[in-house]
Amino acid sequence: MKAALLLVDLQRDFLATPDLQPDANTLVARTRELLQLCRQRGIAVIHVWTTVDKDNDRRLPHWRAADRWMCVTGTPGHASPESLHPIEGETVIHKTGFNAFANSRLEKHLRSLGCDTVILAGLHLHACVRTAAVESLERNFRVFVAEEAVASNDPVHAAATRRWLGARCVTFASSKSVLAQLDGVAAESLVHRSPRRTEEVLFEAPVATAGDVAAAVATAQHAWTRWLRTTVSSRQQILGVIATRLEAGAEDFARQMAEEIGKPVRHGVEEVRRAAANVRDVARRVADNLLPKREAAGLVRHQPLGVVGIISAWNNPVAIPIGKIAPALAYGNTVVWKPAPAATNIARKLLGLIHDSGVSNDAVQLLTGDHSTAQHIAADINVSAVTLTGSLAAGHSIQEICARRILPLQAELSGNNAAIVWEDADFKFVAEQIAWGAFAFAGQRCTANRRVIVSARCFDLFLRELQMAAERLPWGEPMESPTEIGPVISTSKRDDQSRLVAEAESSGALRRIVRVHESIANEKWTLAGAYAQPVIVCCDKPDHLIVQAETMSPLLVVQRAEDFDHALALNNGVRHGLIASLFSNDEDVRRKFSEEAQAGILKFNSSTAGVDVTLPFGGWKASSLGPPEHGEGDAQFYTRAQAVYGLANG
Repeated sequence: MKAALLLVDLQRDFLATPDLQPDANTLVARTRELLQLCRQRGIAVIHVWTTVDKDNDRRLPHWRAADRWMCVTGTPGHASPESLHPIEGETVIHKTGFNAFANSRLEKHLRSLGCDTVILAGLHLHACVRTAAVESLERNFRVFVAEEAVASNDPVHAAATRRWLGARCVTFASSKSVLAQLDGVAAESLVHRSPRRTEEVLFEAPVATAGDVAAAVATAQHAWTRWLRTTVSSRQQILGVIATRLEAGAEDFARQMAEEIGKPVRHGVEEVRRAAANVRDVARRVADNLLPKREAAGLVRHQPLGVVGIISAWNNPVAIPIGKIAPALAYGNTVVWKPAPAATNIARKLLGLIHDSGVSNDAVQLLTGDHSTAQHIAADINVSAVTLTGSLAAGHSIQEICARRILPLQAELSGNNAAIVWEDADFKFVAEQIAWGAFAFAGQRCTANRRVIVSARCFDLFLRELQMAAERLPWGEPMESPTEIGPVISTSKRDDQSRLVAEAESSGALRRIVRVHESIANEKWTLAGAYAQPVIVCCDKPDHLIVQAETMSPLLVVQRAEDFDHALALNNGVRHGLIASLFSNDEDVRRKFSEEAQAGILKFNSSTAGVDVTLPFGGWKASSLGPPEHGEGDAQFYTRAQAVYGLANG
């Protein structure tokens, strides 16, 4: 194969598009890495730019209708960022609409280079990148899309585009995987490296194919006919055994988590014990929730769904999946489960525990893989519902498939959680709570304190307490019991945080930066692993990316509020709405917070981190979709109501 890299519409005007996912800075950084790799390998680079000339107006109709002028020749917005700018020998192809091939120079240039393959990067995936892919296919080019180097401001449309193009032989893969395939090296597995020592490969997770998924779902579907006939009491007994085995194995699971995902052992033990408590709570509730309810005209009863597809995250590799598997089984369903790649080995261990506790081997099926495996599960005709914990991008991808199939979906999609600290609070206590909530487990919890909003009248005093509290948290080897802050999951996650902070600092958005544990940040053990230095940043620009981003890393943003109305506006001013917390005993303030805070979970005088498994767990806005997890939410999702007439008196 001889390839060319097509960089589509990576121009400043397009990069300024609101709600771009991923954000423009991340897109540019990832595209720059791809561009450098291609240049090093001698792969031809072609820059495709939209070019508007005011003297010869050939804008698309929707631009004219909106009186929109973008990418006008000679303006700063027409050019690409400096790091993506064409160098000598690279071609720029100009277009006026969606289709780069409308300019005949593009195909002629590709043919003159002898290319049979194109690699696409840029924006928007749902529009100009899609058009470039389709037009390339029509000309018999093989098409790769560098999936981390494309973006869109219409994420559901983009997810549909990815699925649609994938079904038409367009390959979506990471930049490194694309280049490996150009060398004839097939990427058949996912490599997971130790977060503690990133040079060490721990394991490779095979990627289940569509055929593997179909076979697993068929097995679970067949098992459902038997599992459905088991009594509720027998399911409760099995759940009790699972909970007991989890409690007994907490230390062992925790050590494996520390080794494979860098989770400090103290947090791993707490996670497994919380998972056991969750299983016991499910068992306690299920019988009452399945009792038919008599009404005047008949009965209302709740029936199981069938095969439930479960897609779980890596950061709570026991608690998240068991919090889905236990209620699925309890309410009479069977399961096909795909864990995040980094959690593959822990998932296998958990699966063994489930089977050893009395669940038949075919009732819970495990599939390893990436996002494509998850999509195959959601698309399988015998899957009756999907529950997902993951990123917003993953949520959009599965939402698009479930919407097409009219399939129940429960999605927990992380949070950008704020704690409001008001003037009557005990600042030392609050600082300890928030520092722990922000930095423990390196901030890799969807419930973590991402932001803290502080009254301007006590801002400096609280910041000093916060810095001291953060310095007291042990940062180190996750296998050691005192450690609170370990590594992040990968070097790319570590680098994403560094890049975000550097960009915010260079833009002048930050009033102050506090880098915690400065004295040990450059020691050999931190440099050998994916250790992200904990950082506190003060930012007074509520729309800046560093405020709006959900980082899943040890980064805490401190915002200044002039009054409590301003504090609530800052709290609510992000797309997420999982958890909000207030530190105050003022009744008027607490009442206003209760009435106006936009989150699925409200907490008082406590960090946002951590929840009780007996209460529903679900967010508002972009944090969740569908019924909440846990507590009364389980019966809402894992069963469907059925009205039966004529039996009210029978």
